[in-house]
Amino acid sequence: MSAGRKNKTLAVWLALLGGTLGLHRFYLRGLGDWVGWLHPVPAALGWWGVDRVLSYGQDDKLSWVLIPLLGATVAASCLMAIVYALTEREKWNQQFNPASAPDAPAGGTNWLTIAALVFSLLLGTIALMGSLAFGFQRYFEYQVEEARKISQPDAD
Repeated sequence: MSAGRKNKTLAVWLALLGGTLGLHRFYLRGLGDWVGWLHPVPAALGWWGVDRVLSYGQDDKLSWVLIPLLGATVAASCLMAIVYALTEREKWNQQFNPASAPDAPAGGTNWLTIAALVFSLLLGTIALMGSLAFGFQRYFEYQVEEARKISQPDAD
């Protein structure tokens, strides 16, 4: 395999395992890809939100905003893995291996590609649903708390 060929299976696994760091973008587009350099920012903010929950408890309002960023980043990375896995061989080779024949094996799908697709569907669904559930739960708990403050003023 020549140095210029981009393997679809490897790109799918990189998106699944290192998508929050932008590894799939760097593999496919090189280190000069500015979008790839943006990937770690929301992931790091999300991990900071997790750290804040562990340090300050679940009442930390900033973590309510930050944690869903991590889930959205993981879900977006899994979505890219799914898109890559479902891309037809000819289209993959045309986009990422333009010097190769349209039916070159680098753009092919094999059982490792399908395994990454299944894991991406599983992990992406868990991340997206978990983030939504966390965010909405915290929002509605906050609303109930504020309504309780209005209806039952302190007897100071």
